[in-house]
Amino acid sequence: MQDVDAFQMQTRAWLEANCPSSMRTPMPDDEIVWGGRRAVFKNPDSKLWLERMAARGWTVPSWPREYGGGGLSPDEARVLDELLEFGTEEQKQAHLPKIARGEIRWCQGYSEPEAGSDLAGLKTRAVPQGEHFLVNGHKVWTSYANFADWIFCLVRTDPMAKKHEGISFIVIDMADPGVRTRPIRLISGASPFCETFFENVRVPLGNLVGGLNQGWTIAKRLLEHERKMIASIGQRQRGAERPLADLAKAYAGAKDGRVADQALRQRIAQQEMDQRAFQLTQRRAAEEAKGGSPGAASAMFKYYGTELNKRKFELLLACAGTQALGWEGEGFAADELRIAREWLRSKANSIEGGTSEIQLNIIAKRVLGLPD
Repeated sequence: MQDVDAFQMQTRAWLEANCPSSMRTPMPDDEIVWGGRRAVFKNPDSKLWLERMAARGWTVPSWPREYGGGGLSPDEARVLDELLEFGTEEQKQAHLPKIARGEIRWCQGYSEPEAGSDLAGLKTRAVPQGEHFLVNGHKVWTSYANFADWIFCLVRTDPMAKKHEGISFIVIDMADPGVRTRPIRLISGASPFCETFFENVRVPLGNLVGGLNQGWTIAKRLLEHERKMIASIGQRQRGAERPLADLAKAYAGAKDGRVADQALRQRIAQQEMDQRAFQLTQRRAAEEAKGGSPGAASAMFKYYGTELNKRKFELLLACAGTQALGWEGEGFAADELRIAREWLRSKANSIEGGTSEIQLNIIAKRVLGLPD
């Protein structure tokens, strides 16, 4: 492993030489690169930057080089995708290089109308028939399913087994006959989620990941990484997002260079301290794990991180006052209109990826060792 300081210097030099100038500024929503078979690039630099990063393996920096990754060490890039652990070599070669190059876009088929928090209660069936599974069922809250090329999906393959033991993990081409999506419009006005329907979809047996009826093990591992990602959502600052203190000064006034309202100033200071402490705790946990699975810690991070993010948006409303309550029309700037919509969207953070109640149950059982 090369020296980390040397790696940083080399990386800075490569970025300086290869990153297009338009990619060095905050990314507008309509320029975000999702990739996939139907990818559209509003800014040609987005495509160029994707190609350069993919050629270096840095779209998935810690994946092995043979699958299109950068082959970086845990100290250079720690998080490994769990498909590397459970997929066959044929499946890895078929899908991972395309993911690394941005040629394929995926979505996740977990939740169902009657199996959200109780995910293991899912009813989507996959019945083996010769060389394929026949899949029928209904998934919900499938993020960007209407744009995805493939879906990895939990299905019930043994209805007679205990609910956690009769589940398998399969991947399905969204272009297959019988796959249909329907976007769900949220209270924020956006439609990032879909319902996904499977009606007599023929899926090759080779699309089974892991063993038959062993899908719950894979699902739990992926959920740990998803919850860790959701926990970090409040740490990713949008390019146009202003610091809370600056926002409060602009709308609520300033005195001696500080937020004039003492109570609001204290709330902002507490939020910033809590946010910093949370970031440091996550970094320490990552160091201790050294690239391993997040484990039960992901439940703690998910619970605290989402509550912290919801609190941040409550503070944004408090800072901007009535100017944060607009929905459309004149009298409101674009940043002000976004606050209200993102405040509404933040409420879902404590539901998606497992509700806060589910996370508290996991903490109680797997961390504290409390009885059922």
